[in-house]
Amino acid sequence: MSDNVVRLFKDPQDASQAPAGPPVAAVAAPAVETPTVPLWARSARAIRMAVTHENTKTACRAVARHGLYVAGGTRIMVRRTWEGRTASRYERMLRAAEAAGNYEVAAEWEERGQRYRQARHQRRMDLLTAPLDAAKGVAAGAGMGAGVLLLLGIALAVANKNAADVATPVMAVVQLISWIVFIASVVWGPLVTIGPWAALIGLWAVGKHQQAAPQWALPVRDRATDGEPITPSIVVLALRNLGIAPLRTAIKDMGDAGASMLGPIRIAGCGVEVDVTLPSGVSTDEVQKRRRKLAENLSRHEHEVFITIPEAARTVRLWVADSGALDEPIGPSPLVTDETMTANYKTGRAPWGQDLRGDAASLSLYQRHLLITGLSNQGKTAALRALALWLALDRTVEFRIADLKGAGDWAMFLGLATVLIQGPTDDHVIQATEMLEGLVAEMERRLQAPPGTVFPPLVGIVDEAQVAFMCPLKDEEKRLYGGAKATSRYFMAARKIHNQGRAVNVTLWQGTQDPTDQNLPKLVREGAHTRASLALGTESQARMALGDKAVDGGAAPNLLRPGLDKGTVVVASDGIDIPAGQASITVRTHYIDTDQAAEITARAKAMRDGVTTLQVIERGEQRDPLADIATVIGEALRLLTQDVLKRLAALNEDAYGGWTHADLKRVLEGTGAEPYKSDGRMVVGRDRVARALANRDENDSASVNP
Repeated sequence: MSDNVVRLFKDPQDASQAPAGPPVAAVAAPAVETPTVPLWARSARAIRMAVTHENTKTACRAVARHGLYVAGGTRIMVRRTWEGRTASRYERMLRAAEAAGNYEVAAEWEERGQRYRQARHQRRMDLLTAPLDAAKGVAAGAGMGAGVLLLLGIALAVANKNAADVATPVMAVVQLISWIVFIASVVWGPLVTIGPWAALIGLWAVGKHQQAAPQWALPVRDRATDGEPITPSIVVLALRNLGIAPLRTAIKDMGDAGASMLGPIRIAGCGVEVDVTLPSGVSTDEVQKRRRKLAENLSRHEHEVFITIPEAARTVRLWVADSGALDEPIGPSPLVTDETMTANYKTGRAPWGQDLRGDAASLSLYQRHLLITGLSNQGKTAALRALALWLALDRTVEFRIADLKGAGDWAMFLGLATVLIQGPTDDHVIQATEMLEGLVAEMERRLQAPPGTVFPPLVGIVDEAQVAFMCPLKDEEKRLYGGAKATSRYFMAARKIHNQGRAVNVTLWQGTQDPTDQNLPKLVREGAHTRASLALGTESQARMALGDKAVDGGAAPNLLRPGLDKGTVVVASDGIDIPAGQASITVRTHYIDTDQAAEITARAKAMRDGVTTLQVIERGEQRDPLADIATVIGEALRLLTQDVLKRLAALNEDAYGGWTHADLKRVLEGTGAEPYKSDGRMVVGRDRVARALANRDENDSASVNP
């Protein structure tokens, strides 16, 4: 029985154990047929694979490319011939000058065109008399030639004494003509055969030289590659292919193929810069909106091309980086490399980084409120801290800092700032709010001082300020700590400082992330004189961070690459040198790590007599004025009474915010620590206050244990 028969028993033993009965017929299993692929399907698959194979594509591109070279070369030669025989070149140059608004050059090209037409008309009029003039010339030439040949023959006959030599020159000319005819008859056939092919090869050569074929048909080595140098032809071609119809038409109609639109290409840092005057009918906004396409047309990534609007009308300024240059780190900060560096709040500039041209970018902080924002983990705190580190090298500057992240990024300011709050909780927000209200109180005290009084700089810094604006807590009077209402304590304190603080050297710096109208109110962000932004997500956020003017002028922090462009800020401020006509500048900031920051603050602390840092603001408790005075004096030998009052107010606004010199004198009177004059100014001595405390403690002990 065949193999495809299925038996009921597996082996003879099973068969022997089966019960007796009639034999059971074997059942045959159905045969399984292997499906066969039709011939036509296999043929179609083979054809499809052959057509889509890379070698086939390469061969097709090669055939198309060389055919298009001939077509392109023919088009180029026809156009050259037409331009050489007509005034079309002058017309195109005239239209290009008019489109560029250069009417003097347009008038010059119009005059050249008129001269060309007059000369062409004269040539055509000369053609009317050309046959007669040619006949006269031929007749005169023939007669002269015959006379010359006759004279030569006579001379030969006389010399050789043979009359037959008179015809020798004439016969020589006849033989020359015969040879010329013979050579022409031999060469004519091959020329007729080879001539068309030579012309075809010539057209192909012209097309190949001009790359007169679509990009897809060109071989890989001839296509645009990354890192290609920026030339006028590449810029014009990139603009022509932007997809702006009026721009493409205008470039096509220009006699110089668009070169008149371009200013000189200048080397600018790690890239080049060029001004482009757009033709009439094309707005700068249209070009700005196509930044990515323009970058790709220039064989660059989007972040390597910046488009700004200079002073000249209808002009865009393109800055194109060398390929990969922006991915290279910049050098260390001068604060790290120069240990002798000092700062001057009024006249100095903080070395913040480098602009895109590679020039040092420095920022003036004098009487300027500051706002810096960006997405999380983009280097906001490091950029803000770098400014504070430089300013700390001016010993006259006082810092009050609230770090509402609390990760230790500002811990090195312990012993340098008079107030240092570190933490993300609601309680820390309350303390930060009261710190700002202390700044407001100091500002109001200074505003009431006699005219001409000079005040030392007081800088309040709030990092992660969005935490304060979003705080939902209310105080005992039901006033919100956060929010943006007239009863919101943090918001109103910030607004008051923005309104009047700079007049008395009280400034506020804030760092926020991921700005919205809720976590960064409009009135607060518009109160900052210096506005900087790292990478953001949307254009609307960029407008919140920098303002409409800067964004309309080309500022685009939303186009920075999160994670890759860390530390790169777009700055809108009158405190930094911005090229004329631009509303902002892009700066790659120096990164100063925590250890380096600690070294810089150590130098800053060495410049001061000693600063006692208040890390927690106490509220609603009984105070010991004499002990608090000793606390605020710290390690200094003596401290001006004015500075003592200021530090007491920072220590506890509720207890000491309204203190005057009379209150200070009243507390110290009779303790032996009364204020006294030193170098003509009233001061409080550290040792005297310490003795007063010690004597008081001894008296208290004596009264308890007689």
